[in-house]
Amino acid sequence: MSDELERLANGVLWPGFFGTTAPAWLRTELARGMAGVVYFAQNTGPGLAALSDEIRSANPTALIGIDEEGGSVTRLEAATGSTVPGAAQLGAVDDVEATRATGAELARRVRAIGADVLLGPVADVNTDPRNPVIGVRSFGADTALVSRHVAAEVDGIQSAGVAACVKHYPGHGDTHLDSHHDLPRIELDTDVIRRDHLPPFRAAIDAGADAVMTAHIVVPEWGELPATLNPAVLGMLRDGGFDGGSGFDGVIITDALDMAAVRENFGLGGGAVRALQAGADLLCIGNPTNPGPAAAIDQDERDYRAARDAIVAALEDGSLSRERVAEAAARVARLAEKLSAARSAESAGDAADRFDAAGIVRRSLGASEDPALAPVPGLAVIDARRRSTLAVDSAGGYVSAALAEDGWRMRLDTAATDADERRRAIAEAVAAADASGFRVVVLVDRIDTDPAQRALVAEVAEAAPTAAVVNVGLPAGAHAVTLPVIDVRAASRIGSALARERLVGAGR
Repeated sequence: MSDELERLANGVLWPGFFGTTAPAWLRTELARGMAGVVYFAQNTGPGLAALSDEIRSANPTALIGIDEEGGSVTRLEAATGSTVPGAAQLGAVDDVEATRATGAELARRVRAIGADVLLGPVADVNTDPRNPVIGVRSFGADTALVSRHVAAEVDGIQSAGVAACVKHYPGHGDTHLDSHHDLPRIELDTDVIRRDHLPPFRAAIDAGADAVMTAHIVVPEWGELPATLNPAVLGMLRDGGFDGGSGFDGVIITDALDMAAVRENFGLGGGAVRALQAGADLLCIGNPTNPGPAAAIDQDERDYRAARDAIVAALEDGSLSRERVAEAAARVARLAEKLSAARSAESAGDAADRFDAAGIVRRSLGASEDPALAPVPGLAVIDARRRSTLAVDSAGGYVSAALAEDGWRMRLDTAATDADERRRAIAEAVAAADASGFRVVVLVDRIDTDPAQRALVAEVAEAAPTAAVVNVGLPAGAHAVTLPVIDVRAASRIGSALARERLVGAGR
């Protein structure tokens, strides 16, 4: 295998990896021109800045990316929950200066650990309330609102010397499938897509976004390949054909190629080649922990080699042109040089001292007015949220812990429990609340679309009429419930803490 071709392929590869130090294979390939790395939760911890230094000692211009959206999606605070407003909270407040400030704060945190590409903001217009992967990660269901907040967050991120990567082109908001597990099809008329889902990407381009991430979704009118692998869809982004405006000359980054939508239909290596042929520049290989117990001890290196070797083989047989890969690598290198210069500039200053995350989240909280929300000493929490997904690992205990603090709490999976188990759980919660003068609280995240969560709320209302609901998903909309609801719009530590403040009183 040609060393020259391997180095060329390395210039467009962006893998994840295991551990909190750089493995030997990664250091070797970084020194051979690998574009950089993407951090996931398993890489984060107190030594993250030192890890970034280690990576840059192997490749001084390595791009280091991280998913740090705020709200329900965080890597830096994966163990404890985000302390930054999320997109749906910002959309509810609808203050573009708050969104710009949030972008700057996210970038400050990313820059502090040595990373320089923030995988956000989400530009998807969440028009399907069943959406299992976007939801509160979106600013909302209104195109104009999403557009103005995407532009503001891009501006905030990039003003702090970090590249924004707007996602997921051409829009992942109107799907009820998760591309981590399946290949979604968007059956909308393309005129509707152009009207409702593409304007936020135009707003991002006009705001100077450095990068755009593709979606693994099929739009049949544009062909049967997912957007990530579809030259017609990526061509519209590059030449501005989706709305007749100026084209995008920044870096087109793929969503993770290890997601089932690509891996199970085209193979990781086949997906890598097709993405480059379609016009992508930087290939996010993905998180090697995603296979769970099935992950090999060297899954990170295996996935990297699967992508690299497939690219090299395609270069050798001529099915992938050297000019296309060289063009992609050059675009990635230009961004890397720009960000390297930004790292050498002055730090972001004391922006953190001025950023009022709690104030923004408080403004976003929606609560139905009810005298039963008078302060109480504490809470007995029934956590009835869905399980975590590969994209949103926020169903962990930190959300209910921040809500309950030292009170009583339990986990109840409504999808896996029968009526008797639910009744016993409710009885336990009521007994615990009565013993301490607490209020029973049901913690939910899909009350708008999940009849089982609504049924649980109705059962709790019968057993504990002074109970309340804390909803970290989208508001219930037309599905009225019989208990007062606090709509948090994010499964985050700060959101849960402020919902608790609303329920028990700020002084408790």
